[in-house]
Amino acid sequence: MADGPAAGTATLGPDLRILAVDSSFIRYFGRSSAELCGLNLYELLHPSSLPVLREHFLRLRDGRRSRFTQHVLARGSRDEVFPGVLTGVPVQGRSDQRSAVIVLVKPDGRVADEPPSTRHRILLSPVEARILEGVAEGTSTVQMAAKLYLSRQGVEYHVASLFRKMKAPNRAALVSRAHSVGMLTVGAWPPRVVPDYVK
Repeated sequence: MADGPAAGTATLGPDLRILAVDSSFIRYFGRSSAELCGLNLYELLHPSSLPVLREHFLRLRDGRRSRFTQHVLARGSRDEVFPGVLTGVPVQGRSDQRSAVIVLVKPDGRVADEPPSTRHRILLSPVEARILEGVAEGTSTVQMAAKLYLSRQGVEYHVASLFRKMKAPNRAALVSRAHSVGMLTVGAWPPRVVPDYVK
């Protein structure tokens, strides 16, 4: 933790609403303590980070885990997105119930491509979304064609369309670009396109 920026700390209630924040957390998210307190933590994160975090928080609540660390895309002021690492640690109350959760958010120093705003967001058809998931999983054209009841040429047509939409020269760059804009769910396998990106 000594290298790079200090972690920002927030205390969350059982419903994951923010109860208190420190100065680093305020700085990273570009809002005052009054604006942050009362928000649900999920409101400060990109949708691609939510499915895996929900599972982590459920395990904390149920006592199946004593802490977790997860890479996330966080949303700062003016919805600027930055990649970071979020650590969650439960706080034990007087009973066996966990009364609160401390979260530490530390930017990881990389620059994230900001996901397009809603009006500029790249939207995929349901077929394009399934094909992007297949490409991200390493599925071959022939396997995708059989799975989606398309011809090989049909799959390649949609892959080429994805290249144009995402401004990617090849499949590896396509997957990298999709991850960088938050189109693929963080920490999930097999890869899944975030529903917000499917029209």
